[in-house]
Amino acid sequence: MSDRTHYQLMAEYNAWMNQKLYTICADIPDEIRKADRGAFFKSIHGTLNHLLFGDRVWMGRFTQTPFPAKVGDELYSDFAELRQEREQTDRQILDWVDQLSPDELNRSLSYTSAIDNKTRSLPLWILVTHLFNHQTHHRGQLTTLLSQLGHDPGITDLPWLPSLNSEFCS
Repeated sequence: MSDRTHYQLMAEYNAWMNQKLYTICADIPDEIRKADRGAFFKSIHGTLNHLLFGDRVWMGRFTQTPFPAKVGDELYSDFAELRQEREQTDRQILDWVDQLSPDELNRSLSYTSAIDNKTRSLPLWILVTHLFNHQTHHRGQLTTLLSQLGHDPGITDLPWLPSLNSEFCS
């Protein structure tokens, strides 16, 4: 898949969903946001941190500027700082996908996983697809944690992305 418009749509969806979820999370007291809820990254805050971590690791690989953290690191303990960094990273992703070309998406990218220390070489389009799939996976965990606390994230389906509604709905 070498169509940049797909990744532009995914980047826009990613930014929209992150904005929605951070708005909900901002109303949750810090001690509740950071409480261990038995999730893979323990808490709402831990899951938000991991989402940012994953995006920064992959963007570092894509832009050849490695991100020097490891899985499980708390990037930002302060929620306001975490939110600001999330917004900055979302803008970076949006800007980066805008410059992708079919040739770029089809080139091979080699990286060494910090999980199993194996080096892999895959077409960039597969790895960019993984970037967005990873986000969706962990945001699903996050919406479950929020729902368990009585916070409704609303509709999270792609067809409800605001720009699609303004473009395709009458």
